[in-house]
Amino acid sequence: MANTPKGRPPVDGYTIGLRLLACLLGLFFVFNGLDKAAWLTDSGILAARLAGWLENAPPSTRWYIETVAMPGVPLFARLVPLAEFAAGAALVLGFWTRLAASVAFLLMANFHVARGFIYDPEFLIDGTGFPVLGGLLALAIGGSRLPLSVSRQ
Repeated sequence: MANTPKGRPPVDGYTIGLRLLACLLGLFFVFNGLDKAAWLTDSGILAARLAGWLENAPPSTRWYIETVAMPGVPLFARLVPLAEFAAGAALVLGFWTRLAASVAFLLMANFHVARGFIYDPEFLIDGTGFPVLGGLLALAIGGSRLPLSVSRQ
C-alpha cells in the first residue's frame, strides 16, 4: 500500500477487473453510438424504430412511447448517439467512470423500457440485459479511482 498514490486504492485483481470491465463496456457504448450516427441528421430512423416497437407493446411501454419517446424524437435522435458515444469514451478513458456508468445505465434501461423488453422472458438471457446493466451498476458503485484512468475521481 506504500506504493499507491495518495487517494487511490491499491492495484489488485478487483480494481484491474473493474478497469477492464469499464474498457469493454465503454467500447460497447462507443460502437453503439457510432452505429446511431445517422440519427443525428435523420430523426425519422428513431421514429420508425419506435413505431415498430409500439405495434406489440404492453400498456406501460405503449404509454411511455406515446407520451415521452415519440414527442421527444427530434431531441432523443441527437441526444442518444452523443450520450452513448460520450459515456463509452469516458468509460474507456477512465474519465468520471461512476458518472459515465450511471448515464450508460440509464440509457440502457431506457432502451429496455421503450422496447418493452423487460416484460419478455428473453430479457433474462439476453446479453444486453443483466450482463450490461449489472456491469454498469458495478462501475457506478465502485468505479472510482481505478488504475490506468485519466480522472482521479
